[in-house]
Amino acid sequence: MTTSFLNHALWREHVYSGGWRAASATADVIEPATGEVLTRSGRAVAADVAGATRGAAAAQRAWAASGPRDRAAVFHRAAALFQQHFDELALWVTRETGAILPKGQHEIREAVAFCQIAASMPMQAQGQLLPSTPGRMSIARRVPHGVVGVISPFNFPLILTLRVVAPALAAGNAVIIKPDPRTPVSGGLLIAQVLEQAGLPAGVLHVLPGGAEVGEALVTDPGVAMISFTGSAGAGRRIGELAGKHLKKVSLELGGSNALIVLDDMASEADLDLAASNIAWGAWLHQGQICMASNRVLVHESIVAAITERLVAKATHLPVGNGATGQVALGPLIDERQRDRVHATVRASVQAGANLLAGGRYDGLFYRPTVLAGVKPGMPSFDDETFGPVVNLVTFKTDDEAVSLANTGHGGLAAGVLSTSVGRALAVGQQLKAGMVHINDQTVNDDAVNPFGGSGIAGNGNSHGGPGDWEQFTTWQWLTVKGAPTPFPF
Repeated sequence: MTTSFLNHALWREHVYSGGWRAASATADVIEPATGEVLTRSGRAVAADVAGATRGAAAAQRAWAASGPRDRAAVFHRAAALFQQHFDELALWVTRETGAILPKGQHEIREAVAFCQIAASMPMQAQGQLLPSTPGRMSIARRVPHGVVGVISPFNFPLILTLRVVAPALAAGNAVIIKPDPRTPVSGGLLIAQVLEQAGLPAGVLHVLPGGAEVGEALVTDPGVAMISFTGSAGAGRRIGELAGKHLKKVSLELGGSNALIVLDDMASEADLDLAASNIAWGAWLHQGQICMASNRVLVHESIVAAITERLVAKATHLPVGNGATGQVALGPLIDERQRDRVHATVRASVQAGANLLAGGRYDGLFYRPTVLAGVKPGMPSFDDETFGPVVNLVTFKTDDEAVSLANTGHGGLAAGVLSTSVGRALAVGQQLKAGMVHINDQTVNDDAVNPFGGSGIAGNGNSHGGPGDWEQFTTWQWLTVKGAPTPFPF
């Protein structure tokens, strides 16, 4: 790949901690669609975390004390760099994540938005004046935590890292990123390059690609005040347990088995086409490797046959291949382990009684879009997050049954309801246990300014984005001021 901005020499066999420095270990970054080596990045080890934490804590004090306009300017410049090198960066993200090109472009557009939002934060009010006794000023103000650790995933690595890094830095924190080792550039090293060129002071940001041992060291290090984790429920439980043991704030965004409900009034030919289009997009976009994917599709029994026919036709004809070519709808899964996990879920569900109507097969990492019908509670494809390109069709008879089925489980991140009646859809939607609910839309939605999160298996109820950022990345401090000390009777 010819580059004009991306500098492989910076991250080749390096980590970013106190500047670009030689790593303790190295690993190839593999392009999922081709199996080719894109670059060779540095890999951190657990022992690297303590030094990064000390450096981040030392740099954080001056960064937090810097002028708000100076901090804002860093993010304005970062947004401009993402925009200036849009095409090159979008193609890199596409190739590293195994995406189609529009998905890579989406990540860069959102990176610009996250930086622009972060630039506004230092210029906002950061507290309030409280009522108090005469002669004393009482202030509640937001202060940064100090050092924030970010453990981010492979599926949307740039977005899901920068949505934390940008507001955390803007609020005056220092940040240590542990990106997924499969996507270390999009998930961290690229961010370091952009922010360094944008003028972020040395030591404020560290990037340590590595495995679970690096993440665990970050969670348990006493110098890290907060952990933000996006990933699987299993890993999230472990991180939540460790963070609680060490009495630090933790934000967990874990996805979940999201429900998309199609009511029986979507019965005309045009409405059936709309419903099938929404289902396909919500379930198969980026090969279903999205925490908001439409995992369980609940369709009224009177229209399920017509919708199933449309979905099978789409699954049969949608092209699958190298997304960087711009000629396909679905790319590869991230690696063999993820492919095998998806395939095992499909096979186990079929053995439990589900009907495989399309897909259920693969060539290398390319898994065909899949349709499972007759899915019921107790089957793996109903109970668990598949994280693959699988439509799991569930039927219902009444709106109340749809709500009950949708809420069966351990919490949800996103939900959607499709209906010709907004009032009816809203009545159903308001009963759904999900952090984000969309009326007449599928479940994959995010606008950079919305609070993003859910409860139960979806996470611990915290929300990133928009009004949630100040709450996440700062804490309240009560400050009182008197003109002189008051004499007391002791």
